[in-house]
Amino acid sequence: MEDHAIVDLYWSRNPEAIRRTGEKYGSYCRAIARNILPDHRDAEECVNDTWLSAWNSMPENRPGLLAPFLGKITRNLAFTRWRASHTEKRGGGELPLVLEELAECVPAASNAFQAVEAEELEAAVNRFLRTLPERECNVFLRRCWFTEPMADIAKRYGMREATVRTSLFRSREKLRRYLEKEGLL
Repeated sequence: MEDHAIVDLYWSRNPEAIRRTGEKYGSYCRAIARNILPDHRDAEECVNDTWLSAWNSMPENRPGLLAPFLGKITRNLAFTRWRASHTEKRGGGELPLVLEELAECVPAASNAFQAVEAEELEAAVNRFLRTLPERECNVFLRRCWFTEPMADIAKRYGMREATVRTSLFRSREKLRRYLEKEGLL
């Protein structure tokens, strides 16, 4: 079923929308949630919460592209769930590693002024991503957006894990320099 037809189902408040969404995007959203959350039951709950959030937000929003819309909801819900349940002892998943990797090149929102600049930072990161070659950008997004393990990225792109690690290091350095040039670091 086409995305526009699924969105139409949401807009007409037809419960079939949730079933169709699950069929088409269930694996995609599960992969996002599982890369962030170490407990598969939490990931599954997060995906179910994604369908509810999509249901609740559709009358006000009509997404042009359903996959990124659902992916963003899933990712935000997974991060929220991870933060709520995270302790040093429980930890796990790729999220702590990804956050540590990015800490060197992306400023943390530690005060209200920085929080206001978050939109500007997001726009700058999006501009930066467009400067990267396609494969380098995909590797970076797989790690930083989807929190995919480096071994999985290497397998996906037929690379050695060391090559992925080097590519990510170089991309983070480029991002840091780009953000410095933009005056955001």
